[in-house]
Amino acid sequence: NLLGSHILSLDEESFGQSALPDVEVQVEVTTKSRSDSYKGKILNYMSAIDLSCNQLAGGIPVELGNLSEIRALNLSHNNLTGTIPSTFSKLRQIESLDLSYNNLNGTIPTQLTELYSLAVFSVAHNNLSGMTPERKAQFATFEETSYEGNPLLCGAPLHNNCTENARNVSNLSADEDGFVDMDVFYVS
Repeated sequence: NLLGSHILSLDEESFGQSALPDVEVQVEVTTKSRSDSYKGKILNYMSAIDLSCNQLAGGIPVELGNLSEIRALNLSHNNLTGTIPSTFSKLRQIESLDLSYNNLNGTIPTQLTELYSLAVFSVAHNNLSGMTPERKAQFATFEETSYEGNPLLCGAPLHNNCTENARNVSNLSADEDGFVDMDVFYVS
């Protein structure tokens, strides 16, 4: 019974020498006032990672895209910046991806439309721009709430017309130092 267990041994005595390669990886995870340590190849077997509401800052590590068996990834309600890694297109088993309520910018990688298991998707309330992904396969099922709160994001299912949005961005005025008045920027 693994319930309540904090240590899972995957050594060669349990599985035989050829089952798992000898890997010396250890990750300390502290989330929601709980601290755990994971050692070995265990990260490859995780099916869900929830790091929401942890005041995480900085860019999303591109290495998260290498967790090929992950089914749910929740990084919402943090202070993550930068772009959505294109390596997320390698998360072929993912069913739920929540990146909402961060400070992510740039565009949504078009490769994400190839994640055919994705049933829940949210990038709401970031600083994303450009067009929403093509409305095909599972992306045709995502509602406006998946994208809301990104003033420079346009395209279906949002009601912002992309040509009108581009015109508003080009009309923003910058002074000779290249300074953009953020109040004007967000209002338009």
